[in-house]
Amino acid sequence: MENLYKHYLNSTGVSTDTRTISEGSFFVALKGENFDANEMVDLALEKGASHIVTSNNKYVGNSKVTVVEDTLKTLQQLAAYHRDQLSIPIIGITGTNGKTTTKELVAAVLSKKYNVIATKGNLNNHIGVPLTLLSINDNHDVAVVEMGANHPGEIKTLAAMVKPTSGLITNVGIAHIEGFGSFEGVKATKRALYEQVAADNGTIFINSDNSNLVGMLPENFDRLISYGTDAENCIVDGHSVGDGEMLELEWRFNDGICHKVATNLTGVYNLENVLAAATIGCFYDVPEGDICLALSEYKPTNSRSQVVQTNKNRIIIDAYNANPSSMSASLENFQHLQHKHKVLILGAMRELGSAQDSEHLSLLNKISAVDYDEVYLVGNEFAKFAEQFPRYHYAEAAIDIKDEICKLSGKYILLKGSNSNKLSSLVEYL
Repeated sequence: MENLYKHYLNSTGVSTDTRTISEGSFFVALKGENFDANEMVDLALEKGASHIVTSNNKYVGNSKVTVVEDTLKTLQQLAAYHRDQLSIPIIGITGTNGKTTTKELVAAVLSKKYNVIATKGNLNNHIGVPLTLLSINDNHDVAVVEMGANHPGEIKTLAAMVKPTSGLITNVGIAHIEGFGSFEGVKATKRALYEQVAADNGTIFINSDNSNLVGMLPENFDRLISYGTDAENCIVDGHSVGDGEMLELEWRFNDGICHKVATNLTGVYNLENVLAAATIGCFYDVPEGDICLALSEYKPTNSRSQVVQTNKNRIIIDAYNANPSSMSASLENFQHLQHKHKVLILGAMRELGSAQDSEHLSLLNKISAVDYDEVYLVGNEFAKFAEQFPRYHYAEAAIDIKDEICKLSGKYILLKGSNSNKLSSLVEYL
């Protein structure tokens, strides 16, 4: 590993995709369901890779190639080795909902004072996390690493690799039940972040309003920085103000000056994400005025809590992820926004296992209690209940409703569903 690490240090950066290789890249050949980069070592050499890790025995003896049994495991071991050489603060973030938005907000706040590196997009899995760690260099002051999971034990593995000096779980909810088995399985998996931080004598940032999170804390752990809506129990407290489309809030640190911030995020459900970012900013001594500026400047992308005004309609796009808790939060928020002509375009929730039917039926019952102009439901998970809710439009795929929705005009539309539903592709027809 020490020898491999020297090759990494002498490279221009790590790549796992031959399309992104540049002169001097350290290339790790991974094998997936539909590809095997171990068959592309020659191409990587031609494109100027300085060193290559592969499981292809054909290259044994090549000074520019290290042949290993498992390239993914080697990538993870190299990332863990690199992590052990680092002395900067590393903030680990996980949770059922809001982890990517929170990560982006935290990075925006800390960037007002530090050179920050953060997980790109939602590259938060067994490949993305090691790549994030290996992208940290001597120029960085702090790192923000997002960790995701859909099976038991994944956060434990990732957290052991990251060894965060501080950690945050945004929330826990019913998601990926097919993999976790139960809500208790979700909590047990996410709790591994708290356990790793505690084992390393780090700090936990916690939403004290969330009883599930409080109940997941390691026993007798006291290195806590709390945030929430209860001023008596929180180091940073805040609350939403107004009932407009975009979240506005007031927050304060240690009973100090009350700051009012107008964000570019839609949804009161984003309050806890914003407060988390403000809390971490205060912990790392970012001036409160700069925290407010960062929160007000941040603009969501990638179909997360975005608002788009087209020539015909106004659209809330929250179509990257969906599970029962995030669906309920989005619908509740949309229900309270003022507009006479509202339309829902919802995509099915995935990976719910045995809870799939009951959760989709529960969602349909919630929808039926509100008078919407139109409701479009994408996915067979909804279609099986079409006879019980005949007023709604059902489709197997998003593209199947394009001809219907292109007729909508003057509507306020919520697009909400899992990314696999491809709802964001419908914006051009609205």
